[in-house]
Amino acid sequence: MTSSTTLITEKQFAQHLLDFYDKHGRKDLPWQQNPTAYRVWVSEIMLQQTQVKTVIPYYQKFVARFPNVESLAEAHLDDVLHHWQGLGYYSRARNLHQCAQTVVEKFTGEFPDNLQAMESLPGIGRSTAGAILSLALGQSTPILDGNVKRVLARVFLVDGWYGQTAVSKKLWALSEKYTPTSRTDNFNQAMMDLGAGLCSRSKPQCDLCPLSDHCLAFQQDKTAEYPHRKPKKAIPTKQAVMWLNLNDNRQILLEKRPPAGIWGGLWSLPELDDAEEFEAIVDEFEHTFTHYKLAARVVSANAQPQVADNIQLQWHNIEQLNNLAFPTPIKKFLFRYFQLSESI
Repeated sequence: MTSSTTLITEKQFAQHLLDFYDKHGRKDLPWQQNPTAYRVWVSEIMLQQTQVKTVIPYYQKFVARFPNVESLAEAHLDDVLHHWQGLGYYSRARNLHQCAQTVVEKFTGEFPDNLQAMESLPGIGRSTAGAILSLALGQSTPILDGNVKRVLARVFLVDGWYGQTAVSKKLWALSEKYTPTSRTDNFNQAMMDLGAGLCSRSKPQCDLCPLSDHCLAFQQDKTAEYPHRKPKKAIPTKQAVMWLNLNDNRQILLEKRPPAGIWGGLWSLPELDDAEEFEAIVDEFEHTFTHYKLAARVVSANAQPQVADNIQLQWHNIEQLNNLAFPTPIKKFLFRYFQLSESI
């Protein structure tokens, strides 16, 4: 380790990362085997806001059910959501389904091989497009996922929260500058591996990092400060009353959520606008979303309270709930209440 930081060149940066990849990079992930655009795309969408170790079993199950873009495009959205169940952020699954249909309809089942067309697809942003094109098609396209942002923000001491436009532009400029034209797939994988491992948010292992000699945050003892966090705002709490309605045939009334919005396309307990006519509170739970906290009461009602006109209500057998896709807190409640096996 040097006593003072030296400005790293593009060639040095790339070489350090490629050496790191050759020695320590992950090379046995499921989507790295036969890395087609479809397989890489599915993995990249799943890896958004979800760790690799969590994604792997879901990915394997998903591609076993939907082995190619045609099978995914032809599937019913309920089936797609069911296989996504547990990963959260269900808009990703809806976009995945819509994107597959777009690829089949507009690109005859083949993902486009240029950045602009790739970015035009539903749910695919600039970084995801770059990852698909580099990891699957060997193109020299930069990426900027959360792990890469953290590495660049520390190495070059980029001030500000990277959700801000100006900060994002600085990071993209750095990614473009330091991404090599050859072995880009290995380089991008190394950047993601470095950010997910040694350059983690807390307790980074700077003594093992291939960039520590050139990292401004490390040299100035500021790794805990970078990248700058999102400014905190108070999270409001929203109240909801959910209706547990069982009939004599051991069936439960469920609501199919609208396709867009929170829990879009998933099955849930119906929500009541007027909860005055309930006989008992069955359960209470909280669930925190990105922008607010949900405080829910589950009630059992004698009468038939008025429900919103735009919901889809259906009776479902308790024993067949494993065939439906639920939001995590609703699924947990149903498991506990009906003593269902975790294998559901």
